[in-house]
Amino acid sequence: MGRRNFLFGGHEAAGENLAGLYALVATCEANGVNPEEYLADMLLRVQMHPRLRIGELLPHEWMHRRTANPPASPLQPGP
Repeated sequence: MGRRNFLFGGHEAAGENLAGLYALVATCEANGVNPEEYLADMLLRVQMHPRLRIGELLPHEWMHRRTANPPASPLQPGP
């Protein structure tokens, strides 16, 4: 479906960017990761994350770390 639709992205680079975004969303869904939640977290983390450990930010690794250390809910009372 995507290949022919990318011809109408307005620019060749736009089609490549859309293909990358679709691949990322598909990878998230294949790993049981909410793509919106993942992208919001990654946009904050990637700025300061060490380049040599970039593999830790892949969706399957992100989900593994997230389930091991769930984030504190702002609605839960503290100790």
